[in-house]
Amino acid sequence: MKRFLTILLIGLGLSSSLYAQQHRPYADDRPIHFGFLLGVNMMDYKITPSTEMIDGGLYEVRCSSMMPGFSAGFLTDIRLFKYLNFRVAPTLHFGTRTMQYKLIEGSTNLKTMEASVLSLPIAIPFYLKWSAKRLDNYRPYVIVGGGVQFDLGADHRKVVMQKRFDAFVEVGFGCDIYLEYFNLSPELKLSIGFPNQITPFDERPELSIPDSPYTRAIDKMTSRMIILCFNFE
Repeated sequence: MKRFLTILLIGLGLSSSLYAQQHRPYADDRPIHFGFLLGVNMMDYKITPSTEMIDGGLYEVRCSSMMPGFSAGFLTDIRLFKYLNFRVAPTLHFGTRTMQYKLIEGSTNLKTMEASVLSLPIAIPFYLKWSAKRLDNYRPYVIVGGGVQFDLGADHRKVVMQKRFDAFVEVGFGCDIYLEYFNLSPELKLSIGFPNQITPFDERPELSIPDSPYTRAIDKMTSRMIILCFNFE
């Protein structure tokens, strides 16, 4: 009996100790809070090649490589219900895509060409954030939303010029980690754009004829981006 009471007291002591370690237990009750985010991104394009014969040849186009980029922004989070929040996160992204062109028809001397596309979009996404029940100092969640962005990196001097305006949807998941003075939330998101981003050749009077295949070989390209960010709230 004494041994049972001893084990029970130790168990109660441990549970009370764990409970005492819970950080900021009323943080989720605030109607609104602010924060900032830092992260990395990987930009891509979904490309539909043109079926137009260009100087007697047909090109296959793809994003050959995606270089890691940088993301930074601010957060405004509004509590709607116990498990549902509304979030706005204006974010500046920086990244580069490399386009590869391969002549696949019309010549026995196959050749490849490359073009780089610099992107510097300011995105304004809106999210609904659904959170699970908090467990100690952890609370996983999923987000879904969409928004618009304006690209400051669009350059008419480049052989491939993307349009400045884009619209997108985003889905992702993350986990709120409750620290003593703030929340740290690792978050992984997928952004999918839907407007065509290629500026047509007939809207590029400054583009020379030798550079025209870079644009004419693309019928449609839409933006894609994977974002791994860390929210500080």
